[in-house]
Amino acid sequence: MIEYFPLFLALILAIVVLIMLANRLKIAYPVLLVVAGLLASFIPGMPVLRIDPELIFIIFLPPLLYEAAWTISWKELWRWRRIISSFAFVVVFLTAMSVAIVANKFIPGFSLALGFLLGGIVSPPDAVSAGAILKFVSVPKRMSSILEGESLLNDASSLIIFRFALIAVATGQFIWYQAAFSFGWMVLGGVAVGLLIGFIFMKVHKYLPTDVNMDIILTIVTPYIMYIVAEEIHSSGVLAVVSGGLLLSNKQHHFLSSSARLRGYNVWESLVFVLNGLVFLMIGLDLPEITEGLKQEGVSFTSAIGYGLLVTLVLIVVRFLSAFGAVVTTLIMRNYINVADPSPGIKGPILLGWTGMRGVVSLAAALSIPVQLSDGTAFPHRNLILFITFIVILTTLLLQGLTLPALIRKLKLGGKDHYLSEEETDLLIRREMAAHALEHLTNTYSSQIDEHPLLQQLVSKWEGKTKDESDLKLPTASKTIYKELLNKQRQWLLKKNKEEKLLDEDIIRRHLHILDIEEEKLRHL
Repeated sequence: MIEYFPLFLALILAIVVLIMLANRLKIAYPVLLVVAGLLASFIPGMPVLRIDPELIFIIFLPPLLYEAAWTISWKELWRWRRIISSFAFVVVFLTAMSVAIVANKFIPGFSLALGFLLGGIVSPPDAVSAGAILKFVSVPKRMSSILEGESLLNDASSLIIFRFALIAVATGQFIWYQAAFSFGWMVLGGVAVGLLIGFIFMKVHKYLPTDVNMDIILTIVTPYIMYIVAEEIHSSGVLAVVSGGLLLSNKQHHFLSSSARLRGYNVWESLVFVLNGLVFLMIGLDLPEITEGLKQEGVSFTSAIGYGLLVTLVLIVVRFLSAFGAVVTTLIMRNYINVADPSPGIKGPILLGWTGMRGVVSLAAALSIPVQLSDGTAFPHRNLILFITFIVILTTLLLQGLTLPALIRKLKLGGKDHYLSEEETDLLIRREMAAHALEHLTNTYSSQIDEHPLLQQLVSKWEGKTKDESDLKLPTASKTIYKELLNKQRQWLLKKNKEEKLLDEDIIRRHLHILDIEEEKLRHL
């Protein structure tokens, strides 16, 4: 493994350069990474990356799912729970079933079990791809919330289908009542493990003498423990990570210090950045090994491409039909229950139907297929499944990923998610928060305000925030000037540290850290 270390370093540097290029070109970076990996695979002497299939899920999935659970809004997840759950569970099952039927009918040697296996692999859309694209265009909050919620839960449902199909292929039988019991255990056991381990780690953070570094390390270890423990008792590791992540995300302000939250956010952002980049780059780099496997199976390259495009077409059609089916269901059900969006229109379903890019989870699932069955025979059509998955990922990323921004601009999605605009809500929150703090200060510490200049400054500051009509957003010009002043202060501190040999450098670093925090605050003003 050590001989690949320089290659991994080169790949990480390539990821950084390619993502900078993608941002400059305003292209979703997964598209560029996959294409770059594909082109790099043709470079003479490029080593073929081989990862143990059993380690794929453990290495990549737990941190990616955990981070997604931490960043999603529970309020929005609950608000759009009906459409999110329908897409994450019902649509995933319908997609897997459709792929299974088509594969069984048109791909020689494909049983229904193999078809369901392929369907479980390619059914979940990728959140990273959609998120990277939506960064360059403006969409209503409700659409991004639905996409984020769907992607968080559909990974679990698709991998459960994948697991049952894998067992059916390996054993050659499928007993429905055993499958139903196993399904219930996987769901309930996975959620229970995630919540239990999340609760234990929450108490560890809160009551043991941890510091910031320990807290961050514990957050990195937590999803792996959730996943491994759940898998060891044959429940869903994915659901364990998702449920535990949601619990800890909602309770983070009760057991994590502000320093741990601030630094942990940066650590996790960098970790997920590298993991996502490596996976998308590996999608392209894996092509030579996959095509070599096709030759061994005796499947022609053109036939395999045709199968991949056929499956891609099935995925797109089923998702579009499901999106418009959700509209019809909403129009019917609004007469009987309260729905979050009683008049969905057709623009939203069009967008939902076209946001079906596949990526990380599909690749991880495909690569995790064992090379051999328990009796030592080769797993049937493993390389063809890998190649079809590759074609699905590549096609959806290029076709839908490159055209999605133009489609969003063409649709001109309107409609307010809330009664007030984002700017108006931000101003209202700041004023009410200042008024609440001011009331507490004046009622509780009224006798001490005159004795402490700092408290007097806070009173003046919060009184100004409650009255100032212009306190909407810091102008860009003001931000530029303030940034320049912060840089001047940094230069002065560095110069002073250099000139005064006896000055304690730790004090200088402390003030430099404060300036960094001030500059970070500018991003949110």
